[in-house]
Amino acid sequence: MRTILAVAAVCFAGVSAHAQETLRVATEGFYAPFSFYDNNGDLAGFDVDIANALCGELQVTCEIVQNDWDLLIDGLNEGAYDAIVASMSITPEREEKVSFTLPYYSNMLTFVGKSGSGIEITPEGLAGKTVGALRSTVSSEYLEATYSGVVEARLYDTQDEALAALVAGDIDLVIGDNLPSYAWLQTAEGQGHEFIGEFIDINDRISIAVDKGNDALLDQLNEALIAIIENGTYQTINAKYFPFSIYF
Repeated sequence: MRTILAVAAVCFAGVSAHAQETLRVATEGFYAPFSFYDNNGDLAGFDVDIANALCGELQVTCEIVQNDWDLLIDGLNEGAYDAIVASMSITPEREEKVSFTLPYYSNMLTFVGKSGSGIEITPEGLAGKTVGALRSTVSSEYLEATYSGVVEARLYDTQDEALAALVAGDIDLVIGDNLPSYAWLQTAEGQGHEFIGEFIDINDRISIAVDKGNDALLDQLNEALIAIIENGTYQTINAKYFPFSIYF
């Protein structure tokens, strides 16, 4: 990945970062620690900090708004905002609708359940279990592709809703991204729960989306992303949320 960034830095050298004064960015808002509402009711989190750092590098004002996960790409295509910074996985289906920057972190999937549940992540161990997932994500797609007919899948509009159902005992497991799951396990609500089984590597890369064909903004964001990684800003943001690197 660092080789890719080095090559990209040459390719994007000289790209103007001042084509507009405000960059309108959408995030999901219910995906801690990447996006959430803080005690003041403001959007916060890793994705929000990354968006603000990119805007700082481009010397533009960040206007960050929340939109529901299922509506993020539609809003981008309709011109409601310029970019999506919402821990969005690069998938072939999404690439038909948007253009993606260089990835800014990597992701694996994991199951979370009650501590000591004894559930084994095998077709036999999961038979008859109820598993929650955030709808329209790589997690729900993996669940359907791998365990269709084995588990009862319940899809939720937000990760918070899926985890609340787990705490309430309405479902046996949640499958989701490993990093927000790790962060949740550190919270009071997450106590009494644990990772179930091994992390699942699906070669998932997380990127920023812009409207398809907006190559000028795509180049500017790539240039800014390279800059915040090379000048240490990215690492400072990373350390604010995780005691380990999430960058590849």
